[in-house]
Amino acid sequence: MAIHYRCRHCETEVGLLPFDSEESVRKLHQLNKEEAEQYIHKDHNGDTTVDCICEHCEESLKQFPDYYALKKWLQ
Repeated sequence: MAIHYRCRHCETEVGLLPFDSEESVRKLHQLNKEEAEQYIHKDHNGDTTVDCICEHCEESLKQFPDYYALKKWLQ
């Protein structure tokens, strides 16, 4: 199975890696266990998704830094 990277704000698919292990992703990004639990999720069908941020949302957050306080700022 591949690892899907998805924007945590707009849910756009950002990328795909052919790794098949959450441990590989955690090591690749040097995440500690708590960070991995927050950003890496296993779906019911076994797929792994890593929450990240796309360029569009990153630019919006730069322009409107108050959005960082919101969990979900896109409707």
